[in-house]
Amino acid sequence: MQLYLPIAEVSVNAFLLLGLGGLVGLLSGMFGVGGGFLITPLLFFIGIPPAVAVATSANQIVASSVSGVLAHLKRRTVDIPMGLVLLAGGLIGSTLGIWVFNLFRSMGQVDLIVKLSYVLFLGTVGGLMFVESLRAILRSRRAGPRPQRVRHNRLHALPLKVKFRASGLYISVFPPLAVGMLVGVMGAVMGVGGGFLMVPAMIYLLQMPTKVVIGTSLFQILFLSAYTTMMHAITNQTVDLVLALILILGGVIGAQVGTTIGARMKAENLRVMLALIVLAVCFQLALSLVWTPSELYSIDPVEAT
Repeated sequence: MQLYLPIAEVSVNAFLLLGLGGLVGLLSGMFGVGGGFLITPLLFFIGIPPAVAVATSANQIVASSVSGVLAHLKRRTVDIPMGLVLLAGGLIGSTLGIWVFNLFRSMGQVDLIVKLSYVLFLGTVGGLMFVESLRAILRSRRAGPRPQRVRHNRLHALPLKVKFRASGLYISVFPPLAVGMLVGVMGAVMGVGGGFLMVPAMIYLLQMPTKVVIGTSLFQILFLSAYTTMMHAITNQTVDLVLALILILGGVIGAQVGTTIGARMKAENLRVMLALIVLAVCFQLALSLVWTPSELYSIDPVEAT
């Protein structure tokens, strides 16, 4: 069944979109990530313009984050003060990212910039994730105690310290602000929630307890993604509601199946699979940038002044 997307100005099979949303939901349920870093490039592959794909994919991140935040709030595993500091940095970064996005869009270079950003980002993250996953598998096969993580670093000596009771931390607000800003810029320019970057940063950089990391990350991502979606809708008019609703429906169904599958697999094997998927998407995007297009030249109609 062909469906015309008014904002994207393309016709796409509705069942293909539903299946795409279901696939990303499946991966989200299996690997515990928002899926924004996969749904956006996959939308590129089926002909959705990058500007629309970036702006619309944030809607699915919002929808998938709501239930997670509510569940963690019931368990009291959300550090709300820390989440608010991360959110403050995220709003600043998102506003900056929207400005950069609009700048490149006015120059007609947003498609190239978004795709290049994905190639560099997915290649780096996928490579690091793959290496770390292999190391984790090798460590699990060795006997002996695991090395202890260092509890303090230079970031703990920065000024303007605040006590975060739920995390048991007394640290400067500057590191979480910087992490939030980075995730905010990524969300605006690339249409990702940033959870797969924020979670390691919260554990290894901010040294937060794992039990509050996921809930706090979802808390920040929920509000940041909603803000990013609103800003794209206001400034660019690139949010396609029809596309968003179909992706959300497929994602909700797929996430339920993915959660069941993921619970039966080892964490190390899941991370290796996720890394391979990320690298495969990165490779496909890189090829699309160097392939010779089917139409070497195109002429856009320009109104006479």
